[in-house]
Amino acid sequence: MIGAMYQPRRIARSGHVPVRTLNYHVLRWGPDSLQAAAQPPLVLMHGWMDVAASFQFVVDAFGEAFVQGRPIIAADWRGFGLTEGPSQDHYWFPDYLADLDFLLDQIAPGQPVDLLGHSMGGNVVMLYAGARPERIRRLINLEGFGLPATRPEQAPARHATWMDELKQFHRGDMALKTYADADGVARRLMKTNPRLPEDKAQWLARQWARPITQGPNQGAWEILGDAAHKIVNAQLYRVDEVRAAYAAITAPVLVVEASDTQMEQWWQGRYSLAEFHERLQAVPGLRREVIQDAAHMLHHDQPAQLAALIEDFLSN
Repeated sequence: MIGAMYQPRRIARSGHVPVRTLNYHVLRWGPDSLQAAAQPPLVLMHGWMDVAASFQFVVDAFGEAFVQGRPIIAADWRGFGLTEGPSQDHYWFPDYLADLDFLLDQIAPGQPVDLLGHSMGGNVVMLYAGARPERIRRLINLEGFGLPATRPEQAPARHATWMDELKQFHRGDMALKTYADADGVARRLMKTNPRLPEDKAQWLARQWARPITQGPNQGAWEILGDAAHKIVNAQLYRVDEVRAAYAAITAPVLVVEASDTQMEQWWQGRYSLAEFHERLQAVPGLRREVIQDAAHMLHHDQPAQLAALIEDFLSN
């Protein structure tokens, strides 16, 4: 083992909620019921190739009164973590919005919630808040930057790429890497994020992956993510539609970025932080903050800084 394992301060209650054709896995902290809570639920939605347990460090950093005052619920998106359902060979982005809509109907029927999303989850919650403004009391976007603008003439090549990647997937050419043991998963997490401490990497590895129980790779550890998520979206990303969704948001919005955000290196000139900030001008009520000494996984890097920002934004 690399080192000692992180011990959560607040143990999550694990369960499942029916969502469309799926059985969504959720983690809960705080009061058991809406009736026992003084504040609306805080719903946490993770990013691409991540899981609901990723928010444990932030939940542990919240003040006791904050946690006891509201239900805090994190869910595994379809195709990630322990969410169960029919297998599929590609993912359509609007499904995330519909899943979230059904999920909120289950966990907070008829009640506005405080909603937070990280990365891909941040992109989803921004679009959802424009489509269902009445469901959101306050909205928090952690490094959910969206995608580069596209042009209509890119559509034929995009469709061709999508079909080619579907064939690669069905040939088995897109399988995710497996690891010899949980220590190997932890090392991978620390390589991807050098700020992640060893004890947290060891704990997170056991939430992010699990051992294979049968077949030729039995005993190896696999990531709790569907390889079909690697297939390109068949639909182009239309910035005018995104701006319209941002403009329809009625809740106050907190956008949180990392001081060492990796956005520029991801897109290598195709999309910039300045372009994202220009899109944000469409949001009616916006507050933007930067977490210092953090990269994209800012909820791992600086959970105390982030928890303080969230508490302040939701309380004032």
